[in-house]
Amino acid sequence: MILAVLSGFLVAFLLSFLGRFFKGRLSVLLGLLPLSIFNYFLYFFPYISAGKTLRFSYKWIPSMGINLDFRLDGLSMLFALMITGIGALVFFYASSYLKGHKYLDRFYGYLSLFMASMLGVVLSDNVLLVFIFWELTSISSFFLIGFNNENAESRKSALMAFAITCCGGFFLMAGFILMGSVTDTYSIRAMLFSSEVLKESPYFGLILFFLFAGAFTKSAQFPFHFWLPGAMKAPTPVSAYLHSATMVKAGIYLLARFSPILGNHPFWNYPLMIVGGFTMLYAAIHSVYRNDLKEILAYSTISALGICVFLIGIGTPYAIQAVSVFILVHALYKAGLFLIAGVIDHEVGTRDVTRLGGLRKLLPAVALAGLLAAFSSAGIPLTFGFIGKDLIYEATLHTTHYLPYVLTVLAVVTNILLLYSGFLAGIKPFAGSLPAEFNKPHYPSILLLAPPLALGIAGVLFGIAPFIADELLLRHTAGTIHGTAINTPLKLWHGFNIVLLLSAVTIAVGAALYFLVQPKAARIEGLDRFQRYAPPTLMDKIGELTRRFAFGYTRFFHNGYLSSYIVTIIVSLVLLIGYKLFTTVNLRVDLSNFTEIRFYELVVFIIMVVAIFITVFTSSRLTAIASISIIGLAICLIFVFYGAPDLAMTQFSIDTLTVVMFVLVLFRLPHFLNLSTTRTKIRDGVVALSFGTLIAIITLQALIAPANKEISRYYADNAYLLAKGKNVVNVILVDFRGFDTMVEIMVLTIAALGVYSLLKLNVKATDKE
Repeated sequence: MILAVLSGFLVAFLLSFLGRFFKGRLSVLLGLLPLSIFNYFLYFFPYISAGKTLRFSYKWIPSMGINLDFRLDGLSMLFALMITGIGALVFFYASSYLKGHKYLDRFYGYLSLFMASMLGVVLSDNVLLVFIFWELTSISSFFLIGFNNENAESRKSALMAFAITCCGGFFLMAGFILMGSVTDTYSIRAMLFSSEVLKESPYFGLILFFLFAGAFTKSAQFPFHFWLPGAMKAPTPVSAYLHSATMVKAGIYLLARFSPILGNHPFWNYPLMIVGGFTMLYAAIHSVYRNDLKEILAYSTISALGICVFLIGIGTPYAIQAVSVFILVHALYKAGLFLIAGVIDHEVGTRDVTRLGGLRKLLPAVALAGLLAAFSSAGIPLTFGFIGKDLIYEATLHTTHYLPYVLTVLAVVTNILLLYSGFLAGIKPFAGSLPAEFNKPHYPSILLLAPPLALGIAGVLFGIAPFIADELLLRHTAGTIHGTAINTPLKLWHGFNIVLLLSAVTIAVGAALYFLVQPKAARIEGLDRFQRYAPPTLMDKIGELTRRFAFGYTRFFHNGYLSSYIVTIIVSLVLLIGYKLFTTVNLRVDLSNFTEIRFYELVVFIIMVVAIFITVFTSSRLTAIASISIIGLAICLIFVFYGAPDLAMTQFSIDTLTVVMFVLVLFRLPHFLNLSTTRTKIRDGVVALSFGTLIAIITLQALIAPANKEISRYYADNAYLLAKGKNVVNVILVDFRGFDTMVEIMVLTIAALGVYSLLKLNVKATDKE
């Protein structure tokens, strides 16, 4: 299993070195990767069809109890087959669609990386592992959406998609951590047994908020939907793969996976129904106003995703069965329609439906694929879409607690609009007369024709014989999502009932709308008046406000002056530590145990005070360095006075080395900039006195605080036994706190590099001025 998941990463890595061999005809061989993985998953069909769940575990970080845990059940099998099956068609399709592209090898590397990331998301049985693969899908999709990186709009779309999905990923991580904290496990399988614990937790609402944020951003739910139409700037194979069967379905998978854990609760059901219901209608309305094929498909995809969220929110057995079927229905017809749009654009050079027509005469195979996909999208009988649409109506009609008739009307209106947009994308380009400008298109290769035809035929095959998909997989998918078995079989014919009537109304009204309302170039202008209220515009405004805030914040706190940084850090420490100290600690000072000040101690103290004043008020660097060294030597004497000669020698060595380094570095630096004013000097004095006073109070308080020697006793007792060292301090630094020492070495290394760069600095005379 781990090889199947990680093989995409391996291929992406190898392509970075061997990619030049796959820029030509050999690129078609890369389609064997998803095809092989698809066949690998078919091997497990007998187990899944028998209702079994397969688990695979590989050690990853045993010391922390973290393993690579994978789970194959009805839900993950459905997604794995879509990812690899449709992925194989897209891989083969892309070898012809992008033939001759100078970055074809790079494209396949990104595509392989994305496929592996999606497989990791749907197969992982550990939420931490899910999150890692989740973020990898965002990163790889960023490269795919922005593949045409010479185009400014492609770069902007990629950045927008990356920003939205990664922001959702941040919330998702927080949700996973909360779930792990509440259940004391990060295993999804183990969380199934802690469902009630999660629902009774005071953090339940916060967990749902974080989880919804991750799912909604990835699956383009309102108001985060706008990144998906923008992502249509990507090459068509990317749109067909990411936005029909894989990336945008990741959020749906997430909700489906956690439905038996977090579902069947008002806080789960109502938000999903509201957001999903609004999204599916909103996006369906937008789809009928678009003229670009990929924009039509993008908004109809958003609507379909809204339907999935809506059904998961309803949560009844009918709704769960409907969403299980609809996930596959949508993947088949939408991937086909995207590929068809790509063929049209590739051969005739436009995706504008107002200009397209009559292409059936020149592209009959593509026209057939478009007809099959459009019929499945519309829910015409004998297609899989017909069964999917009927199940949606069954689900809404059986929601006795959620206003069934309102939900049913909402579903019918949405499906009518989706039928219209599906006909625009799958039938309109091929119907009617052929414009003269398209008389001599390039005839597509078999690699462009076969994938959409295969998807269209699959939609009809499952429509005529739905028991094939049902008994082999979808029944077990629904059972996994619902948490209990759902044994209602899929049938082509359920007799004359209200559901059949609703299907007939949907088809009749949608078809009439298609024939009566023709797409017009000016139609989209009607939406422009609302553009300033649209989520993309609001997001742009938020982005601009964020940029201004960041500019002001950076200008104030990161102004390039070290003194400003030090003041900010010290003031923050004084405020935080001072607040904690004066609000939670019972402060008192006990001077009864203090010894009298001896003459030599007073002399050392006076020397330190004089050296401090010289350091603060001198204008000479060398004088300041010499004064600091005197302070250090005085501290060494204090250590000697109080019986710590080893500490004194260590301090003496460090001070000597520090002074030498200061002299070497500061000697080469330019002269002081006369930026200090009376105001800044007063500010610095107040800050220094405040910090010094705070440290003095803490020290005095520590003297009377009861000493807890448990830790020091542990080190003393175990230094030799565990680390075989007699010097306790050395053992602590090297063994017990080895990571701290390693980080300190890294800090010193970075500081040394900074010192070296300053020594090599060659300031020009003009810069000095």
